[in-house]
Amino acid sequence: MDNQTFNVDVLQIEGLKVSPQSSIPAFIFLLLMYVFIVVSNLGLVVLILVERSLHEPMYLLFCNMSINDVFGASAIIPAVLAQVFTPLSQRFITYGECVLQAFCAHFHGGVSHTVIIIMAFDRYMAVCSPLRYSAVMTGRMVVTLSASAWGVSFILVLTLIALCVRLSRCRTSVNNPFCDDASLFKLSCENVLVNHIYGLSSGMALMACSLGSVVITYLKIAMVCLRSRNKAQIRRALQTCCSHLLVYIILLLSGNIIMVFHRFPHLSDQRKMASILFHVVPPSMNAVIYGLQIKAVREKIWILFNRRKIEGR
Repeated sequence: MDNQTFNVDVLQIEGLKVSPQSSIPAFIFLLLMYVFIVVSNLGLVVLILVERSLHEPMYLLFCNMSINDVFGASAIIPAVLAQVFTPLSQRFITYGECVLQAFCAHFHGGVSHTVIIIMAFDRYMAVCSPLRYSAVMTGRMVVTLSASAWGVSFILVLTLIALCVRLSRCRTSVNNPFCDDASLFKLSCENVLVNHIYGLSSGMALMACSLGSVVITYLKIAMVCLRSRNKAQIRRALQTCCSHLLVYIILLLSGNIIMVFHRFPHLSDQRKMASILFHVVPPSMNAVIYGLQIKAVREKIWILFNRRKIEGR
């Protein structure tokens, strides 16, 4: 069967692999997390857009992160939930849906890193060049940076998926909770060396750029803080940068855990679970971190909460 080349539009997908006893708890957990991700991230975006005092580059750039988190979670979690109570032998997905899901999964991961890069640039300008900040970080610059973050990731991922779609198929099983790049090229019996080279090089390059930008940015910020005798400036710099750094650390750990599990075939089930959590943990934590750690956002949430509480009486 594996040596024959054919085209089948319907594939069998593994989905979330849990025992019958764990199906209900797993379903409830993922559903609650998905609702929290959507409500918290979209709520934060609406708050930033509605409140004029939050119309600053840092908050507007963060809207990219929140929108991307909702996008990534929506591309994966509902599809996984829909198949939780379906027997493994009856879990199917069309090839077109599989390609679209793979694109969305990688696009979400790519945008996560490119948005981190533009946010690092914003923090660098705010702390290291405060006098030029307003002149450089204009509304036009915010739009340009945001479009660049999404555009670069779109091109990289489109090329990645296109390299998979060009391959003929000789298999019909997707041994993964959802479709991704590896799921697509494993359907083929052709030589996939090009896919491996491009996937690895583009992924490593993107991660190196995001890691390099964060390291260089925070080294320069640390140097400015050490030279400065203005304690208020140091406190403001730490306050605005800690949330950004924490978000990046969570993203980096979530992605690297999957890469580590790839090196140990006997941990394939753990890797599959980690791949789902990559679309759950960072998106659920980002809104909480920015909503609670950034003073301006926290104060606006508190004001709105008290206003609703008073109106309810």
